[in-house]
Amino acid sequence: MNHEQDEAEFEISLVRDDLIFRFYRRIGLIPKEGLGIVRRAIFFAVLTWLPLVLWAYLSGTAIQGRIDEPLLRHFGIHARFLVAIPLLIFGEGLIHKVITKLIPYFYTSGLIRTDQRSLFTQALHNTLSLRDSSMPWVVISAIVFTTVALQPPYQEMHELNWANTGTSTAFNLGFGGWWMLFISRPIFVALCWVSLWRLALVFVLFKRIADLDLELVPTHPDRAGGLGFLEKIPLAFSLCVFAISLVLASRLAHEVVYHGLQVQSLKLLTVVFLIVIVLLFLSPLLVFFPKLSAAKRKARLEYGALVGNHGRLVHKRWIRHESITDESSLLQAPEIGPVADALSLYEAVIQMRAVPIGKAAILSIALPAALPLIALFAIQVPIKETLLKILASLI
Repeated sequence: MNHEQDEAEFEISLVRDDLIFRFYRRIGLIPKEGLGIVRRAIFFAVLTWLPLVLWAYLSGTAIQGRIDEPLLRHFGIHARFLVAIPLLIFGEGLIHKVITKLIPYFYTSGLIRTDQRSLFTQALHNTLSLRDSSMPWVVISAIVFTTVALQPPYQEMHELNWANTGTSTAFNLGFGGWWMLFISRPIFVALCWVSLWRLALVFVLFKRIADLDLELVPTHPDRAGGLGFLEKIPLAFSLCVFAISLVLASRLAHEVVYHGLQVQSLKLLTVVFLIVIVLLFLSPLLVFFPKLSAAKRKARLEYGALVGNHGRLVHKRWIRHESITDESSLLQAPEIGPVADALSLYEAVIQMRAVPIGKAAILSIALPAALPLIALFAIQVPIKETLLKILASLI
């Protein structure tokens, strides 16, 4: 089986053909070919945002006039339904593209030995079975239902002030408010949990692959034993991270602009958010820690012994001027050669990382998470100062 056939065999999608995908295809949101990303993004943006705007416009609560806080001022609503929901759907397309491209590389790169091929295939098939299971969607539906059932009374929800049709002494929710509570918000919550489910699938898949006897190369120039290509995995979730951060920042921006909230008081919140979001979306790569750390410990001893033996032979031949009778010794090995080459092998082992996470992987999550927050702080803090502080913390 050639290289192209291997790639075709191991190309798996964590998006295509699951339960919700088949449902979308049945109702026409996804065509027979492709993922229907643009079609779904437009449909759900229109479904969740347009009814709110139309009702608010017809009832006079869309812009400044009858009420103090019209719909236009609630940045979080527009960011959530008009921008974040399409981003979450486009994020599915990015997840599909990155995963299907990178998973075959486990085998084509030699990380999976030929005698482990069947185990690797089984790990992929087991993950696909989990993807196609109905239970995760039952759980997601239960979470969304619970979120709707346990939400605070609408009279206490500041985001619904624009939907008030009552008098100054009574709060009566209009059609736009009810639509947001029971249609728009549940759809957004569901899409967020779907993104987390895709992340969980990647975690499970990588955990199964990490349990295999991987052919790691301690001296690999990617400093991750040959797993450096996995640094592109966090990029698959960058749009999802940006969408979540955008919703948080836009809601806080409303409080800053119209309710006197000081952005300086949000430092702890934003730092905790960034730490949690980075750790969460890098977690699938952490499953390789035991395998890589064990490989590094073993390689330090093995390559340490190799370099030591090589050094002793060099010392005997060139310092003590002793004859080396074994012509097949390390001194004759072209792959090792001079002392400097031998030392470079050991240094490569020393620099090997215990996880396949570098700056590229971290920035793939940290930057999308930080950008909306930078815009938030720029409301009251000079943008240049904010950028320098955030970049200094990331690099």
